[in-house]
Amino acid sequence: MTAADSFDSITPFYDAVHQQQADIEFYRDLALECDGPVLEVGCGTGRIYLELRRAGVDVTGIDVSADSLDALRDKAAQDDLAVDVRQADMRTFDPEPGREYDLVIVPFRTFLYLETVDDRLAALESLYSALGPDGRLALNAFVPDPEIVAEHYGEWRARELEVDGERYTHRTRSTVVDAVEQRVRVQTEVLDADESLVVDSSHELSLVSKAEFELLFRLSPFASWDVFGDFEFDPLETATQEMVWIAE
Repeated sequence: MTAADSFDSITPFYDAVHQQQADIEFYRDLALECDGPVLEVGCGTGRIYLELRRAGVDVTGIDVSADSLDALRDKAAQDDLAVDVRQADMRTFDPEPGREYDLVIVPFRTFLYLETVDDRLAALESLYSALGPDGRLALNAFVPDPEIVAEHYGEWRARELEVDGERYTHRTRSTVVDAVEQRVRVQTEVLDADESLVVDSSHELSLVSKAEFELLFRLSPFASWDVFGDFEFDPLETATQEMVWIAE
């Protein structure tokens, strides 16, 4: 199952699972600092994208999941928001002729869906080429920590959801599928109130360390980059913090 297939299947439940994240204000503030347009990679159902539009940001969104983009458009229509979103891959994204972005954001660990070094470098090349002079790239990813992985390894982690007045159980389980390539499979199931399986999907993530990100940026066209811990520009000091990268 591809990442697009996985997100297509979970689309009806995505908003309920990911209602609030600390990254929204961070990326909105970065976008509001820009004089020109913004590109969001992996805009999904619009968790961040629609907040940028509500704030008046000129933002384009791309995602590999057609169903997620349809859900975004439906929500935008309900709020009378004009949107510019389309299905595209970050490795091969081609902006409209003459359109350059002041900021590209890749929120919510979307960069980790890239499986190989070649994929990651292709994405950095593609996103760099979409930026205008003095443009910036911002993305976040978790710190791979064996202790955190081992704590819940192979176990289902469940939470209760309510969608359209119905109760569901959403659960995920993570396992290492390729220790050499550092690939993790995340299995997702959604069960209804009768415990019947409604969604059964999976996707894979790469474990990319701080040092590996440094090497990727060194091989990329970007001239400089910094990493922070979490979304308040704190120093990155522990594995419990999110890696937040900003490259120029």
